[in-house]
Amino acid sequence: MDNKTNINWFPGHMAKTKREISEKLNLIDIVYEVIDGRMPISSKIIDIDDLIKDKPKILIVTKMDLCDVVETNKILDKYREEGYKVVPIDLINGNTNKLFEETNKIMDSINSRRLRQGLKTRSCRCLIVGAPNVGKSTLINKLVGKKAVGVGNTPGFTKSLSWIRINKDLELLDSPGILWPKLENQENAHILASFSSIKEDILNKDQIACFILKKLYTLYPDKLYERYGISSIEDDFIEAYETIGKRRGALSKGGIVDYDRVSDIIINDVKSGYFKNITFDRL
Repeated sequence: MDNKTNINWFPGHMAKTKREISEKLNLIDIVYEVIDGRMPISSKIIDIDDLIKDKPKILIVTKMDLCDVVETNKILDKYREEGYKVVPIDLINGNTNKLFEETNKIMDSINSRRLRQGLKTRSCRCLIVGAPNVGKSTLINKLVGKKAVGVGNTPGFTKSLSWIRINKDLELLDSPGILWPKLENQENAHILASFSSIKEDILNKDQIACFILKKLYTLYPDKLYERYGISSIEDDFIEAYETIGKRRGALSKGGIVDYDRVSDIIINDVKSGYFKNITFDRL
């Protein structure tokens, strides 16, 4: 069941988005790059610096309420060592004060330079960019304090670039989720797929579900046992699927386990956020 086929997804609208970002880059002061705390390596856009050139950047880490904070922080500390300004945000329970503080620091420096050049100070214009389904729309709504944009947990929900005024001092240029033309690291590609950053229509659901089971078994066996009653996994995953199907009632006529439904259950358990305190990336 676990025969891996390579995952690649770079639809036309992503190439178009990258072109439009390049065209509007001269309007941008700061870039908010958003990554998912459960996959802080896999969800980071590998060619982002080619796209945004030398613009100041803040790395915003969402889904902090769902990630394994210990493991995620190891990766975030490495980003900090590399010189990134890193701002983790719990979009459900946390606040955005730290993000506004970091934004204001950068903008104060930009406006000081403008004054020295004899130009007027102005409000900040930020581009918000990230892989599909990492929480950009939820973040924007949190910043605005009301629902400014629609939120969906499927890749491709945001279709075009659009300006959104946060307050008198800050405007955001929202962008559709983007990936990169070739997902060469297939481990990262499968992690992206596990957390619904790649459109399900192009995926082998059984392959992704088995990948999730293997990750849980390797990294969080207690969670695997608690949810599905599984304490070991064979290479063919048949016994695991049988156990989950019977436990969750994914049965067809005659009491036969419906493997398609089992795959859906596993994928949806991750998509819905049932599994908390998990991070699939490791340094």
